[in-house]
Amino acid sequence: HLSFLPASMYTEIQRERPDDGNILTHPDYIDGNPDLIKPKKLLNPVKASKSHQELHRELLMNHRRGLGMESKPELQRVLEHRRRNQFIRQKKEEEEAKKLQSPFEKELLKRHQRLDQLEKEQEKQEDHAPEFIKVKENLRRTSTVTGDEKAA
Repeated sequence: HLSFLPASMYTEIQRERPDDGNILTHPDYIDGNPDLIKPKKLLNPVKASKSHQELHRELLMNHRRGLGMESKPELQRVLEHRRRNQFIRQKKEEEEAKKLQSPFEKELLKRHQRLDQLEKEQEKQEDHAPEFIKVKENLRRTSTVTGDEKAA
């Protein structure tokens, strides 16, 4: 009487469903066979975490209250945050550069600023000079240049 029992449950299922050349296989648990273990859906570890659940609950509560509606979109907030951080970083770098300047470099910078200021004053004075003086100076320069070229 035991000779007609299949060796395993798997062989019995194979006999019941002949392969039709179908690529997709049908799950075994649809048959409703009580001996088979039905698969359970796997849990997402992120959604299962306590912090995620609390954050989700808080977002839902804020949404119901209407607190989550901000005037600026998220991208704009992120870009402003980056600009602010970049500006702060630039300020810090400038302050560090000023701190690292030696006394010699400071003196050179002061001297350079004084020379620039003197040049600007001379340009202003030349701008107020009459036109004939400017032309005369240009003529002197060209005549000395051409005289030097002839001598060479």
